[in-house]
Amino acid sequence: MAEIGVLGAGTWALALAEMLQETGHQVTLWSALEEEIDELEETRVNPKLPELDLSPEIILTKDLGVLCAEKDVLLFAVPSVFVRSTAAAAADYVPDGQVIVDAAKGIEAGTLYTLTEVIRSELDQAGGREHVRLVALSGPTHAEEVALGIPSTIVSACADLETAQLVQDIFMNDRMRVYTNDDVKGVELCGALKNVIALAAGISDGLGYGDNTKAALITRGMAEIARLGRAMGCRERTFYGLAGIGDLIVTATSGHSRNNRAGFLIGQGNTAEEAARQVGMVVEGLNALPAAVELARRYRVDMPIVSAVDSVVKGESEPVQIVAELMGREKKAEHPEDTSGF
Repeated sequence: MAEIGVLGAGTWALALAEMLQETGHQVTLWSALEEEIDELEETRVNPKLPELDLSPEIILTKDLGVLCAEKDVLLFAVPSVFVRSTAAAAADYVPDGQVIVDAAKGIEAGTLYTLTEVIRSELDQAGGREHVRLVALSGPTHAEEVALGIPSTIVSACADLETAQLVQDIFMNDRMRVYTNDDVKGVELCGALKNVIALAAGISDGLGYGDNTKAALITRGMAEIARLGRAMGCRERTFYGLAGIGDLIVTATSGHSRNNRAGFLIGQGNTAEEAARQVGMVVEGLNALPAAVELARRYRVDMPIVSAVDSVVKGESEPVQIVAELMGREKKAEHPEDTSGF
């Protein structure tokens, strides 16, 4: 049995906490919002995840020091925009050598750090945490389905394979199959940028386009992400695995997807702000979009779908106009390195 501290009380945090508890681990859960802990103490239910009744064996706390004390794993499961503030608040309580798992997905605007890099930067500022081991946990896993025990898969990514395997052992059970990968940046890049492509797929649905269009957006969208990944030194095969195309497929097609839903609303004529408000939860694709655009510029990578979504979200272009521009781009080979004519 492992001792797990979960930072966060949203749908993903609760689904993972319950899964870990049912696997036989002792779980303690904390939220920066004390009212969330109060509500969970009273009801054991998050209204945004009504299918899950939180086990009474999961310990709830408002004390970050208690949450971090003597844990085998600390699990960050907060929205990407709160990872830095959460890491800053926790840094003084994190012992050197601690295993930290980040289950959020995003790229920080401004620094362009992945989320494990964000956590690392806060630990470095605190000092004395040089041996903390950071793992990215990412893959095609909607909280709603994990909460129901529907068979799912995920990737444990760490440069230190032994640490990735430790997390694999803790998180794996008969409903969650965990794979390891040492391409941490590639896995985190997939997790962040697939949300932007899912916005594009949702916009396509909102415009009334069909499966042909969505399949094209998914496939060419992943080609864009992989191009950027190669330029950033990631391994290409990461992008065609579970953390890449697997996560993109589920995010771009599922009714559970906030990004797909937000895109649909934008395609129907809502502004990005109106869409996010109607979704009622964090839309990570909107958070990742500025970093995606800046990374494409910095690494000189052509990412026309990402650029198109950015233009629509900013209100600079109408979705129908952008589709016409994408369809009218110059002719290209699907694989530019293949000029054989086959």
